[in-house]
Amino acid sequence: MLPEFSEGEVIIIEPDGLATEGSFVLAHAAGDWIFRQLARSQTGWMLRALNPSYPEIPLPDLNAVRGVIIQKSRPGRRRASKRYVA
Repeated sequence: MLPEFSEGEVIIIEPDGLATEGSFVLAHAAGDWIFRQLARSQTGWMLRALNPSYPEIPLPDLNAVRGVIIQKSRPGRRRASKRYVA
């Protein structure tokens, strides 16, 4: 999920978080756990990777979304954290 998320960063997932367009989410789709950005399409929702070489995954509804990323941080660096909710 570069450039937003780097290897080694810790993410915090809120299972009951509000999934909205543009949220980074953890979803269970096509038999796999997938970490992507949620986007609205004309037919429903889709999981979009930040890397365009990965395909978008269509979702008929938000039942596949199991959590919303609310924060990320680099281990050992308190100031290098970012929150995704207010």
